[in-house]
Amino acid sequence: MEMDEDTIRRTNDSPNGSTTYSMVCQSKGQKNVKATVLQRDVGLFSGVCLIVGTMIGSGIFISPTSVLLYTGAVGPCLVIWAACGVLATLGALCYAELGTLITKSGGEYSYFMEAFGSIVAYLFSWTTVMVLKPSSLAIITLTFAKYASTPFYPGCTPPLVVTKCLAATAIILIVGVNCFSVKLASYVQNVFTAAKLLIIAVIVGGGIVMLAQGKTENFSKAFDSPSLSIGGIGLACYNGLWAYDGWNQLNFITEELKNPYRNLPLAIIIGIPLVSVCYVMVNIAYFTVMSMTEMLASPAVAVTFGDRVLHPLSWIVPLFVVFSTFGAGNGSCFTAGRLAYVSGREGHMVKILSYISPRRYTPSPALMFNGFLAMCYIIPADINALINYFSFAQWTFYGLAALSLIVMRFTKKEFHRPVKVPIVIPALMVLVSCYLVVAPIFHEPALEYLYCTIFIFSGLIFYYFLIYRKVKWIIGLMRPITMYLQLLMEVVPPEKTE
Repeated sequence: MEMDEDTIRRTNDSPNGSTTYSMVCQSKGQKNVKATVLQRDVGLFSGVCLIVGTMIGSGIFISPTSVLLYTGAVGPCLVIWAACGVLATLGALCYAELGTLITKSGGEYSYFMEAFGSIVAYLFSWTTVMVLKPSSLAIITLTFAKYASTPFYPGCTPPLVVTKCLAATAIILIVGVNCFSVKLASYVQNVFTAAKLLIIAVIVGGGIVMLAQGKTENFSKAFDSPSLSIGGIGLACYNGLWAYDGWNQLNFITEELKNPYRNLPLAIIIGIPLVSVCYVMVNIAYFTVMSMTEMLASPAVAVTFGDRVLHPLSWIVPLFVVFSTFGAGNGSCFTAGRLAYVSGREGHMVKILSYISPRRYTPSPALMFNGFLAMCYIIPADINALINYFSFAQWTFYGLAALSLIVMRFTKKEFHRPVKVPIVIPALMVLVSCYLVVAPIFHEPALEYLYCTIFIFSGLIFYYFLIYRKVKWIIGLMRPITMYLQLLMEVVPPEKTE
């Protein structure tokens, strides 16, 4: 095979100083061979579906009552849902600037590397790769398993072993789809996002019909809330913003996004307001047939709504909850693999995680690792409580991301910024994030927060020996393991150079 100067082509000259090259091998009678790198296969529509499909999980269908609990009335509840949508949009705009400023995959990891250096980026990848991402996939698939198995056990709760086995099967299926093809994973995401938007349209349509029939009694005294307080508003916002969590998902796959300078901010601008409208409209629909007391008492609000409005077709609601959770799990796995891949490429995780399949162009080792950890997390009796304590770490990282944007306004002045938000927006997000980190700790102090903090900073032990000191015997031990896994999984290091 002959190679000349045109064989290696510059594919992307970033105004911010990073140049990406891809290798195109040609020989007589043969087609161009794509370089062994992650390909730009994700378009605008798939990007919007990834954001919407990951943000809308099962919460809006099962238990959207936390905001109502702390506001104590219908009117303030709807106002908080709308206000949280505005805050989520502002936060997402910060990520739109960050994603077009630093066009690398990995989300916050890449931004922390540029703004704060290696240690902060490592602690983010350590916490997110080892706990936040796989535990999120575990919880989503457990919810999927619960609703998928319930019809086979009428009148009783499905056995725990059945639920866990079904959740493990879902994880294996999701990881398999993502390892097989990026396009297939995007197609699955698009289909299941369309399914959840369809059931939302059905619920909203049912609510409109109820309003047209005069079912407005729950709105007659919408703002009569004897229990409303500043603290209650704060806790309601805290719970509401968690429902909007996921606005940063597209930033994890920037390197696979077609025309990221256009499609990343556009997908965010379309996706976040769409989710906000869905949340507000669905809650209005619920209030047409359920009082505040009935909503708070319902174990699954959408199912109760379906029983009262959609009968005899009420069975479609739990079916679409299954679809929704599976789609959210697919989106979570898709983005989690990219974070492990990028941190492995930068030397912050074992090198094998940065390898990709030369046939499928997917980071299969990173995806399998995330799936393996998720399966470990479904084994304990109940991980929800533990993960709730780790949730404060997520808002710490959101606040640091907004802070990194402010820092790079001064340290990276020469960088090209296709999107530039007013600096007051990231400053506001830093303040909101600080509150959301501190609020749950002061509201319900617990030693578990300390244990989680200790775990996060325990990553510095591995950082010192494996990254800073580069202990030779550990590196020597990992080399044959990496080679064996590389042969077993048929993966290679990426050819991309920056």
